[in-house]
Amino acid sequence: MVELEAYIKLLAGLLPVVDPIGAIPLFISLTEHRSSAERQRIAWVCAMSVGVALLIAHIGGSFWLKIFGIGIPSFQIAGGIVVLFMGISMVKASHDRSRNTPEERVESVDKESIAVVPMAIPLLSGPGAMSTVIVNHNLNPSWNYDVLAAGVIATVALAVLLCLLMAEKIEDWLGTTGMNVITRVFGLIILSIAVEFITKGLAAVFPILGQPA
Repeated sequence: MVELEAYIKLLAGLLPVVDPIGAIPLFISLTEHRSSAERQRIAWVCAMSVGVALLIAHIGGSFWLKIFGIGIPSFQIAGGIVVLFMGISMVKASHDRSRNTPEERVESVDKESIAVVPMAIPLLSGPGAMSTVIVNHNLNPSWNYDVLAAGVIATVALAVLLCLLMAEKIEDWLGTTGMNVITRVFGLIILSIAVEFITKGLAAVFPILGQPA
């Protein structure tokens, strides 16, 4: 029961940050002139790339923080700020430049394969998603949690795959308004996660902030 609660909590935190629904319009525009078989291949490669990128960030994030001498509280605050701006952008239903810029989207149209760049990285598994898995890994340093996190990452990758394979149907079902509503709800969840990251980081850096008044 405890494991299920932890699984749901991590999934509820990571899935909105990855936001596969929000990636549908760009996926459709970048694959507009490609065959159905090509779109399916791109969806599979993209989903697997998202899973691998997040798993590497989860496992190796602490190592790179140690290499650069970055403390976990500092990274929590920095990651929280990144996620905060993502959430604000999503609540406004506007494009987040931390995922990819207009120049990158234009350049991607001419690329032979857009599955890994820009779809998987940085659009889906970008700074916000990587920060989320790294912070959660360092807040819960145990093998049990690592296995749980791997399951969550696999679930998120599966959600990405299903959303991209059904991109056109989902866009028809939801329409622009429906997709914006989902994006705004995800944005509110992300804002809550960002505030939690920042407050925990600040409490660790300034212990007096965590003491009761």
